[in-house]
Formats: sequence, structure tokens, C-alpha cells
Amino acid sequence: MTTTLAAKEPPTWFNSGVTSWANSGKRDLHLDLRQAIVPGARGARELLITALRDAVRSGRLASGTTLPPSRTLASDLGLARNTVAEAYAELVAEGWLASRQGAGTWVVDAAATPLPTRSRGTPVVPTHNFMPGSPDVSAFPRAAWLASTRRALSSAPHEALRMGDPRGRVELREALAEYLGRVRGVRTSPESIVICAGTRHGVEILARTLGGPIAVEAYGLYLFREALAGMGVTSTPIGVDEHGAVVDDLAATAATAVLLTPAHHFPHGGPLHPARRKAVVDWADRTGGYLLEDDYDGEFRYDRQPVGAVQGLDPDRVVYLGSASKSLSPALRLGWMALPDRLVDRVVAASGGQQFYVNAITQLTMADFISKGSYDKHIRRMRLNYRHRRDRLVEALRPFDVGISGLSAGLHLLLTLPAGTEPEVIRRAGEAGIALSGLSLLRHPEAGSDVPAPDGVVISFGTPAESAFAAAVDALCGVLASLRH
Repeated sequence: MTTTLAAKEPPTWFNSGVTSWANSGKRDLHLDLRQAIVPGARGARELLITALRDAVRSGRLASGTTLPPSRTLASDLGLARNTVAEAYAELVAEGWLASRQGAGTWVVDAAATPLPTRSRGTPVVPTHNFMPGSPDVSAFPRAAWLASTRRALSSAPHEALRMGDPRGRVELREALAEYLGRVRGVRTSPESIVICAGTRHGVEILARTLGGPIAVEAYGLYLFREALAGMGVTSTPIGVDEHGAVVDDLAATAATAVLLTPAHHFPHGGPLHPARRKAVVDWADRTGGYLLEDDYDGEFRYDRQPVGAVQGLDPDRVVYLGSASKSLSPALRLGWMALPDRLVDRVVAASGGQQFYVNAITQLTMADFISKGSYDKHIRRMRLNYRHRRDRLVEALRPFDVGISGLSAGLHLLLTLPAGTEPEVIRRAGEAGIALSGLSLLRHPEAGSDVPAPDGVVISFGTPAESAFAAAVDALCGVLASLRH
């Protein structure tokens, strides 16, 4: 690529074919000599020196990076070899580069003057993270996942690397149909499953499909409220009590669907009462509406028998939503919807008619991961791990004046606090480097006065790495202890 200049006339030698790319060696190297033209520059050597300094200073050439041999770089840039050799020698003398016979020339100080970085809007990583939304990602089964990736890629047909079926790879849909039926009691088939990029994405697609309003629990994940609002769909709150969502409140709404967390209410933690499970299915049958069942952590239960999916009661009126976010990692951006047959084509159309969102390699890997039993093995291991964490956390909290609920399943528990103390707990936790969610943040802004509004915080004991868990619990207890003074 021959460089040209529009603003300032370059030196005469610059028009003789000099380029900005060195690409005949083992690595490509971009040096923009145009940007290196400075007042008083005497020629090619000074321009090359300036360009190399800038590349090192900005971090584009990292410490330890080996530079092309002087002959190679000279040929690629259209310069004399002596010019490059002299530039290298100058930068070695200045301490930017190092050189040794037989080892070449490499970058020494890549961080001399780093580029300024944006601070506004940059998230601060907490010292102790109890925020819901993530499992212990340090426990991600890397070796087993890598083995599944290798097997999946080795056996995948060439067509698997195209866009393919808009519902997602058939291998994953087959594996999910078997797994969800066996573990969660879901009645579905590969033809009725659509792969999506997580549960929020699934809710967005369903909002496009069904319109609104959509009823939601008065306490729930605000991300879903934001997702619906972003789609122009109204969310209507219904009550929550010790038995879960008050599904009788649906009668007073014009909802086309209701989004619930029946297996483990978020954030209160209990399962939806059996009578209400039947009642919400009856509501859907009677009104032609749909239940959107968010089964976000249904595999993790400790002190009770597992509660199967409501979808098993009425596959024609319940959309089952699941993902790998709590079981493996939210970074996979991998979720699934088990749909009533009548909704499949509408959902595919609402999602754009192609599988834009989840790459085929991740889908094939997950299919193998499930089929080979690795997913079951990982869930069993993490279920035991999280149960031990829950027990340790509950024991540590015993001395404090807090209520504890949501213990029997999932990755979080709810601490109810003395009235009026939630803001102070959040403030002191922040000062101690602890990230946690206040209960008030999860309350729907239109929830009525008949819905109790206690002070509380949600503690995700699944989020910290195992090595950091004890310190995080100690820090949390320190905050609660400080309230006594």
C-alpha cells in the first residue's frame, strides 16, 4: 500500500514508493510514516524513529514484541536498509528497543507513556462481588469445554459454519430437548426450540411477537422491565407474597402474557405455590395469553425436591426460557426458548428470520457438552459447592438482626433489614468494596401500596470465586456489624 499525503507536502523521497506496512516477515507491522512527519524532520530516518516511538508509546507495539529484520522492514517500507538499521540503533540507544546478535531487535519499554483512557462510564471492579447475575466463573469447566469444542469442530459438517436454520443448530436443539425433558420436565421437541442470546434476548423477541402489555412480578429483575420498555411494550406489575406471584391479579390486567420465575422467585427465593401454578395455566387457557417461564437457576436446589417446569403442565400456553448464564457463564450469550408450536414461525420471523445471535461453534460445543454428560457433571459439582457456600454464609449471618429467605435453591438469598437501613447498608458496602443489590432496586415503579416494601439486600453467594468467598463474607459481616454502632 503506497501512502499519500493530502495536507502537507512530504519529503521528496516519500513519493518513491514508501508504504506504511511491513508484511513480508512473520508478523505484519503497521507504521504510519505520514503521521510521523514533524516540523524540522530531516528525512526518512527521523520519520521512522518517530513512528516507532509512537507505536511503542501507544502500546500498539507491546513490550517483548520482535521487530522485523532491518532488511525486511526496509524492503516493505521502500527505504534503504541503512536507514532502518540506523533508526533501530538510535532507539536501542534511547532505551526503547533492545538488540542482540542472533536474537534480533525487540521492544523494551512499551508502557513509557500510555495513551489516556476514558474514566467516565468505566465500571469499577469491586473487591467483593455479591451481585446477582453470574455464577462463579472461576469454576468454568475449561478443560471439558475445550474437549467438547475440539470434538464438535472435528465432526461438524462444512455447512455448520454457515448461518443455517434460524432456530439454531439442530444438534443443540436435540440435546436440549432430551436434557430439559429429563431434568426439568419440559415437554418439547427439537423443532419447537429456538436458540437465543440469553433470556433477556428471548424476552425481547417474545415482546416483538406477542406485543403487550406483559405482566411481571412486582419484584423482579429490572433488566426485563428495561428490555420491554425498549421494545415499546408496557410491563404491568402483579403482587408477590410468601407463595410467589399473586396470579389472581392477572384478572385485572389486559396482559397478553405474564413473565414469572416459578421454580425460584427472584429475588424472594420461594417456588410458586402449586395452586398458583395451575391457576396461571388456567388464566392462559381462558384468555389466550401465555406464561413466559424464566427458569434461570432451576437446576440448583438444596433442601427440597426439584420443582419441575410449569411448561410441563401446558406446552401450548407456556414458553420455557433457559440459559447457560447461571450454570456456566453469562459471557457465552447462550439461551433457549421451548415454544408452543403455534409460536415457532412467529418467533423466528420476529428474530429476523436467521440465526444472527449465537455463533454455530458455541452451539455445537454446548450440544457436545450436554450429550457427553459434561453438563450434568458440572451441575452436580457446582450444586454441592454452592450448597456449602450457602451454609457458610448463613452461619456467618446468624449474629445479626436480619431475616434470611430463599435458602432452598438458587445462587442468592435475600437479607431483610431493619426498617430504613437499606440505603446505609448499600453505602457502607460500597465504601468497603462490596457490590450487592438493594431490594428496592428490584421493585417495579408502579407496584401498589398493597405490595410490602421491606428494606433488604440480595446476596449472590454464587458470584465470588471460591478463593475470594471467605474474605467477601467477612467484609459483609463487617458492614452489618458497623450498623450496631
